[in-house]
Amino acid sequence: MFSYLRERFTSHLRERGRRRARLVSKDGRCNIEFGNVEQSRFVFLIDIWTTILDLRWRYKMTIFISAFLGSWFLFGLLWYVVAYIHKDLPEFNPSINHTPCVENINGLTSAFLFSLETQVTIGYGFRCVTEQCATAIFLLIFQSILGVIINSFMCGAILAKISRSKNRAKTITFSKNAVISKRGGKLCLLIRVANLRKSLLIGSHIYGKLLKTTITPEGETIILDQVNIEFVVDAGNENLFFISPLTIYHIIDKNSPFFHMAAETLLQQDFELVVFLDGTVEATSATCQVRTSYIPEEVLWGYRFAPIVSKTKEGKYRVDFQNFSKTVAVETPHCAFCLHNEKEAKAKEKKGYDNPGFVLSEVSETSDTKM
Repeated sequence: MFSYLRERFTSHLRERGRRRARLVSKDGRCNIEFGNVEQSRFVFLIDIWTTILDLRWRYKMTIFISAFLGSWFLFGLLWYVVAYIHKDLPEFNPSINHTPCVENINGLTSAFLFSLETQVTIGYGFRCVTEQCATAIFLLIFQSILGVIINSFMCGAILAKISRSKNRAKTITFSKNAVISKRGGKLCLLIRVANLRKSLLIGSHIYGKLLKTTITPEGETIILDQVNIEFVVDAGNENLFFISPLTIYHIIDKNSPFFHMAAETLLQQDFELVVFLDGTVEATSATCQVRTSYIPEEVLWGYRFAPIVSKTKEGKYRVDFQNFSKTVAVETPHCAFCLHNEKEAKAKEKKGYDNPGFVLSEVSETSDTKM
């Protein structure tokens, strides 16, 4: 009993480890890590805009808050230095006729408040710059320009991240499993995809890549070798009318990498099928890409998807997403090669063939008749 449980636990860990070894996760994220990069990480600062957009929200908000607080405090120190050099602070006991560079700066706290009021333009109140010294005027102009740049950059980065088409891609969903069954007399690999919004994706195009490890005739081992997988629907694979869930399929013919696979050997294969859907968002005209992946354990041989579109009494079409990933077992050949040979055999039965080895022997008729 103990050995049985240990074997089951070991097989479970092995299967779990295999499931994790995938390049693209189900939600489209790429699981890849770069190591020993020779270039310095400072090269990412050259493309600072993309770097900021790719950051997570917690890091982006940290930079957002730090940029404003840092600039307010830095210019607060500069305003305090100006007041200190011009001897406007109370500890210098300025005379009644003394005109300060900035009115009512009494210390570092009031200098910080003046810096804040200057950069966010919320009004000075009783603190304001006088025409006494050019240094204060120059610092006021410099902080105003820098404040506009920081404000435009950070607000633009937040707005761009919110409106990225990557978020639109989250409303496109793929079926949990892919299935293999007959469709139109051909063995096909089928995947279901749905648009959860009523707004369309314009110019949608769907395709796939099969990732596997191959060995070339020269003996070179290529990890993550990519093989093109053509997916189509009944109307083609481009300019899809993506108003309702679609079932896309790949015909398993002699040119397909699935042709030599069988139902018994499918789980023994080592591959990852990555499916891509490219399109243009109707609302923003921005392009987006949705992707997911399937490993051998997620490909069901001998199943088809359950129907999900029905018509109501009011004449409307209803999509039941409860059956979106539901599959139904159907009679399916256990390999594409067998189906191909079966079709050839049936085609030969319908044709007539001459047998060159057949010789017709003539029987001579005799006039003698034995009674």
